[in-house]
Amino acid sequence: MQAIEAEEKENDTLTKILSVAQEEFLAMGFRGASLRALVKKAGVTTGAFYGYFKSKEELFDALVKEQADYIMGIYDGVLAEFERLPPEQQQASMDSYSSTGLQKMFDYAWEHKNAFRLILKSADGTRYENFIQDLAQKDMDSTENFYRMLESRGRKVERIDPMIEQLVITGTFSSFFTLILRDLSRSEAERGLSQLFRFYRGGWNSLMHFSD
Repeated sequence: MQAIEAEEKENDTLTKILSVAQEEFLAMGFRGASLRALVKKAGVTTGAFYGYFKSKEELFDALVKEQADYIMGIYDGVLAEFERLPPEQQQASMDSYSSTGLQKMFDYAWEHKNAFRLILKSADGTRYENFIQDLAQKDMDSTENFYRMLESRGRKVERIDPMIEQLVITGTFSSFFTLILRDLSRSEAERGLSQLFRFYRGGWNSLMHFSD
């Protein structure tokens, strides 16, 4: 009985630390958040805190790592499936795979808003501070692979200026997460997601100018 009570108390303490940490990071950002203030608000000693986390970085990880990794995993999974398609099917399937990937990312991020609010608003000074740029780089790399596949099959492709490509892709992912974190109903956000995708894809189709 005592062991159960001790475990419940430990879980309550951990939950309290994480709850206070989330509030502190959102209010002050990672750099501005004070570990001393956080520990005091959580009602634990510094020694007790270090029994759970080795550093402020590890504490931030506990709040966002699983969610950040999951989103990256969704993207990587959809991309890997797309690249396994025969080359002749890839161009025709690009829109459907992009749409499927964005919807999966939306569904997950919608259910984990607080983690992505931390990543987008409070992660300066952590390994998540370039989260949007890292996603954009994955997209740029996949676009380059797509170009090369087309060119290897004798297709002439008008390549987009890398600076413009980076601006467009980074802006799209930024808009995607901003949409999720806005004070909108799910139906409003999903309608916005649909419009964002159509705008994004229409721009790419116009810029790429595939030709034989």
